[in-house]
Amino acid sequence: MLEVKGVCAGYGRVQVLWDVDLTVSANEIVALVGPNGAGKTTLLRALSGMVPIRDGSVTFLGEDITGRSIERIVDLGISHVPEGRRLFPGLTVKDNLRLGGWRNRNTDIDRVIDLFPKLGDRLSQVTGSMSGGEQQMCAIARGLMGKPDLIMIDELSMGLAPVIVEEIIGRLADIAASGTAVLLVEQDVDAALTVAERAYVMETGRVVMSGNAGVLLADPRIQQSYLGIA
Repeated sequence: MLEVKGVCAGYGRVQVLWDVDLTVSANEIVALVGPNGAGKTTLLRALSGMVPIRDGSVTFLGEDITGRSIERIVDLGISHVPEGRRLFPGLTVKDNLRLGGWRNRNTDIDRVIDLFPKLGDRLSQVTGSMSGGEQQMCAIARGLMGKPDLIMIDELSMGLAPVIVEEIIGRLADIAASGTAVLLVEQDVDAALTVAERAYVMETGRVVMSGNAGVLLADPRIQQSYLGIA
């Protein structure tokens, strides 16, 4: 579904990504892990058209989307849930969700409420007054309102209690099974590699390891570097 080949990108004169290769198949959960500053967020921004790609190519559903506009990329079926959620805090949950479906004229919120039932009790509440976990649920639900083939989620667990992270990550399998593949950027390596089928490890703008998520989770280098297991 998504094929990234040799992508280089950055900000101004500063190059952040170096020859990144990555693939995501239909209905798959793929994790992208690594330390702060590794380039994970920059990669998602490049894939969604927010950061210019200097070299390499990105193909989605057989179409070259390298250099395409953000609007075109969204229309093709890629949704981006950014780091920090970026909801409209003064609007209600229902209004945030409806905005997520604006481009494809989707006003049916029942599907996302089924995934995140807590939102059903918060539809008339302004999102800025909700807990961090509820806001993250709303951000993911808003991304799904566009009925994407691929949803990219940046730092799902940021600032959330472990029990909330477990609850939200537990929904990713349902999202993938319903027809939306997931590319998950996550610092909680244990959680990410547990839910994903495949994973990529990034360091200093490059992919340094990739493969089956379970195999990577058992790798001594991953355990020592990211899980604190000697």
